[in-house]
Amino acid sequence: MPAPQPVEATKVRSLPPTGRQAGPLLRGGSGETGDQIFKFAILMCGLAVLGMLGLIVYELMLRSGPSWHAFGFKFFAGSDWDPVSEKFGALPFIYGTLVSSLLALIIAVPLAVGVAVFTTEMCPTALRGPLSFFVELLAAIPSVIYGLWAMFVLVPLLSGYVQPFLAKTLGWTGLFSGPPYGIGMLAAGIILAIMIIPIISSITREVLMVVPQHQREGVLALGATRWEMIRVGVLRNARAGIVGGIILGLGRALGETMAVTMVIGNRPEIAKSLFAPGYTMASVLANEFSEATGDVYLSALVEIGLALFLVTIIVNALAQLLVWSVTRGQPARGHV
Repeated sequence: MPAPQPVEATKVRSLPPTGRQAGPLLRGGSGETGDQIFKFAILMCGLAVLGMLGLIVYELMLRSGPSWHAFGFKFFAGSDWDPVSEKFGALPFIYGTLVSSLLALIIAVPLAVGVAVFTTEMCPTALRGPLSFFVELLAAIPSVIYGLWAMFVLVPLLSGYVQPFLAKTLGWTGLFSGPPYGIGMLAAGIILAIMIIPIISSITREVLMVVPQHQREGVLALGATRWEMIRVGVLRNARAGIVGGIILGLGRALGETMAVTMVIGNRPEIAKSLFAPGYTMASVLANEFSEATGDVYLSALVEIGLALFLVTIIVNALAQLLVWSVTRGQPARGHV
């Protein structure tokens, strides 16, 4: 029987020090200096954004001082807009902004939520990516292109077909009365709806995708139909985020300028009919700011801009809070 071979001693490799001992090996003096410079640069980036926001508010408040001292809170309740006699009231612009934006939401929300539900729950896998891309592509189109399309396509369509039909069937309500010129509050609401559909649809789709899969499976296991599963297991759990997406779309509609200016009619009046022309806060700034003469006239326009800025900031902050309350940083589920 052969003699057993001697066992060689196992070589033990020394491991690099861990914990506090690894610090000097991983970072030297130059590394600590680089960390401090990087931290300071990132801090300055964050403070720069807040600083710009503060400067915008400060400048708007400073420039709107003469109008505030001349009219006070009556500025937002008055309906006169007479630059010659220096009588200014922002109520027609506030009315036009709210009516056109709410009309846009009434039209856009069902379409946007429907597109989001179809994309996440019912769309074939091969079609899901292209459909989402083309929907989001609508958000990249410049607003002046929407305005041109509305002038050459939407306005003739409204004046020739849609408004006469609405006047004949629903004219008794008072909302669809008057001459069918095509240009007016209805045209502004429709073009705004087209512009905010990709925003609401994109946010809704992201919110629906973070709803846990076991919610869907549990509802289906209880014998629910597909529609009941979507309504109870998906939409109900995502309703706060969907509302956040809607409010985010409202913020876009409130501040839209060029497309609305081209089709709303730009007349400072308060009319019940949606066929009548109107004015928005963004439109009056775009039309009259470069022609404003006199300190009070210019200050009144700046005060309208300040009101629009504050409303937009509040609306967007509320929307982000509602979306975060649903997603909470959760990753979306498998398909996109």
